[in-house]
Amino acid sequence: MTQSTIRVLIVDDHTIVRKGVRALLNEVEGIEVVGEASDGQEAVNQVESLEPDVVLMDLVMPGMDGITATSQITSHKPDVHVLALTSFATDDKVFPAIKAGALGYLLKDSDPEDLVRSIRQVNRGEPSLQPNIARKVLQELSHPTKGIPTPDPLTGRELEVLRLVAKGMSNQEIANQLFVEEVTVRTHVSHILSKLHIANRVQATLYALREGLAALDDDFPDT
Repeated sequence: MTQSTIRVLIVDDHTIVRKGVRALLNEVEGIEVVGEASDGQEAVNQVESLEPDVVLMDLVMPGMDGITATSQITSHKPDVHVLALTSFATDDKVFPAIKAGALGYLLKDSDPEDLVRSIRQVNRGEPSLQPNIARKVLQELSHPTKGIPTPDPLTGRELEVLRLVAKGMSNQEIANQLFVEEVTVRTHVSHILSKLHIANRVQATLYALREGLAALDDDFPDT
């Protein structure tokens, strides 16, 4: 295994789904399936022992559901990125999953190429939302609510980085635009998330849109 290999944990209560996804990913260079879990609690335990980079998380499972597991994983292991992989695109699943810290949201009827692309995106810390999911999020933003005020205001540079994050730009793209090193952008993003008390770039995008720092007609991550 090379350093660049993406370690993936598959979480689903249906054995046939887990085996099917494993068989698919086993054929993809640069991705290694390091384990499987059949419920949320097992997923939390497996994350502790296996230290995956990306967790493919089903949302509806017996016992601990995927949303609760996502919240626990992202709270205790912020370097582990969760990609929700589910059959449901309803509001009562989409928004709680994103609020819990899922960095991506993909439906199980998506093309295999979309799954692989989403895994690579969330592994880089970039949001990955299907177009119909992104539209739901934008529709929700038509009824804006104020975000949690921060006692430590964002600096001018952090606001600039936040606006670019809200446009769906990667750290490298932001670095190129601002003529700085990528590590500098990563530091800014980390400070932004900490100051705003949010988990990931999806939530940062929602915050920027709600607070009027980015417009609804700006580019929004939809892949």
